[in-house]
Amino acid sequence: MTSKGRVTIREVAERAGVSMATVSRVLSGNHPVPASTRARVLRAARDLDYVANAHARALVGGGRKMVAVVLRQVTSPFYAQVAEGVEAEAAARGWLCLVGTTGGDPGRELEFVQLMREEGAGLVILVGGVVEDDAYRERVAHYAQALASSGARLVLCGRPAPDPDIPALVVEFDNEAGARAITGHLLSAGHRRIVFLGGLPGNTALDARVAGYRAALAEHGLGPEAAHVVDCGLGRAAGHRTMTELLKAAGDLGPCDTATPDADTLDTATPGTATPSTATPDAGPARFTAVFAGDDMVAAGALRAIADAGLRVPQDISVVGYNDIPLAEDFNPPLTTVRTPAEELGRAAVRIALRDPEHAAGAHHLLGTHIVVRDSVQPPPPGA
Repeated sequence: MTSKGRVTIREVAERAGVSMATVSRVLSGNHPVPASTRARVLRAARDLDYVANAHARALVGGGRKMVAVVLRQVTSPFYAQVAEGVEAEAAARGWLCLVGTTGGDPGRELEFVQLMREEGAGLVILVGGVVEDDAYRERVAHYAQALASSGARLVLCGRPAPDPDIPALVVEFDNEAGARAITGHLLSAGHRRIVFLGGLPGNTALDARVAGYRAALAEHGLGPEAAHVVDCGLGRAAGHRTMTELLKAAGDLGPCDTATPDADTLDTATPGTATPSTATPDAGPARFTAVFAGDDMVAAGALRAIADAGLRVPQDISVVGYNDIPLAEDFNPPLTTVRTPAEELGRAAVRIALRDPEHAAGAHHLLGTHIVVRDSVQPPPPGA
């Protein structure tokens, strides 16, 4: 990509040593061109990072206005709700919505973004928290600049921008405030030994939730040693496996036993997640009376493990989650959780980007969260 902006067909022709008409024939694919000439033109286009002008193509061929939403997976209720919001808002405005999944593979994400750039998508929306390392920062900066150069916009949905100067719109919700509120709810019920289950160091969404959890403990006069964060990633399988190991490590008497868990036994790597670290709680006793799950699917696994151990929620252990997926009220017991505006997040990403395109890039919009109180929390058992 050149610093002066969009590469023109004339520049491709000059690089390849052919006429602009020949370049047009090669790129359109509608006319026979010698193989050697075609290879030379495609190489020049690739070297210059040339992307055909989607707006010009639309004038000629009546192209559709497109918004692309890129997700880690569609089986997650949270991602599905965000995608539904994007599609609904796009449809209401006469735009076509395309959905792509990456499985967490940066290579697939790059291919999808490049394809949408070539196809002339007006908006490309990347959804969900990520591990924000140098490679990610470089990748997103490239996406934003490449899309901007072709007249499109990048929207980061549910994650912050790695650099406020890149031309990307950010729409997210306040993870830290939601976690602080739900932890405060447990503390107000009398719990002082609360495990955070589902950390993933470096992940923007989960790091913010851990920060809110720690902040709430501090606000209630508890020192840093009161925090017990178990890094097992997200998903029902991670919650079930890790909760099972925590209960076993606490001994036959369950969470009120005073044994200290052996960190070497807590193998919590989760297939399909972004390389979670080994689960090692912060220094402190193994006994706990409440669990703050990193999301509702982790909570679902934890509820199953607690029941399998012969314990009851909330009589023996209280459990809370995050996101308020549609099934959360059907868990046994119905789950107290943080409601995140997942569908509204998707709608807002489209609405804000299209409402004021000249000022959308670089803007940051933060949506609120709130607690939904159900039946999975009560005061800790006597003597716990």
